[in-house]
Amino acid sequence: MLSLILAESSLELVPKELQAHNSVVLHSKRIDKKPSEILLDNSWHFAAMKGIENEIKRGRPDLVHISLLAACSTPLYLDNKIRIYIHTINDNVIFVGKEVHIPKSYHRFAGLIEQLFKDNIVKTDDKTLLELKEMKFDQLIDTINPEQVIGLSTEGTSSTYENVAKKLSDKSCVIIGGFQKGHFSNSIKRRIDQLIKIDKMPIESHVVTSRILYEYEKTIFM
Repeated sequence: MLSLILAESSLELVPKELQAHNSVVLHSKRIDKKPSEILLDNSWHFAAMKGIENEIKRGRPDLVHISLLAACSTPLYLDNKIRIYIHTINDNVIFVGKEVHIPKSYHRFAGLIEQLFKDNIVKTDDKTLLELKEMKFDQLIDTINPEQVIGLSTEGTSSTYENVAKKLSDKSCVIIGGFQKGHFSNSIKRRIDQLIKIDKMPIESHVVTSRILYEYEKTIFM
């Protein structure tokens, strides 16, 4: 089946070096959790995040939430014709299982992911819904072992969603950035067979996700 990876996604717990910052401490007290147990979110932790490494790619778990909602609501996912992975900025990978109902409320989503980072797995009725593993992007690609890896970006060869979708097969892997700004790092680019520029302006990941999956659905359902 088709594989979709949200790469270098803005999804992580507050790192140790920021946990004592006033904005983090106040937020953690407000929601009655330890600073080490909450997602890094620049809506709350903007002051703490100033100057950290890869600042423009971090602190936007909402982007991952919306992108997952978009992917897991498609006929493609509901018909079990796509497998979804979230590769995080810190080289963790979330394996998304079948028939997962992503919470539409961001606060419930954040709580779910914070629990996942704590327990490494979310299960119900002996079915694994989400599983977290320490895994580099290289290892994930080797595990999937796709016939082709296509990255969607504002760099690369210009094309359209429709033309990209026509190139895809059930053994393809599509890479979309799970971050707000910037480009794929070199470690990601070197595993991409075709880097495709699908728009001259930055488009948020959930829009790219929705459009490419819709065009792919047209090739197999219509």
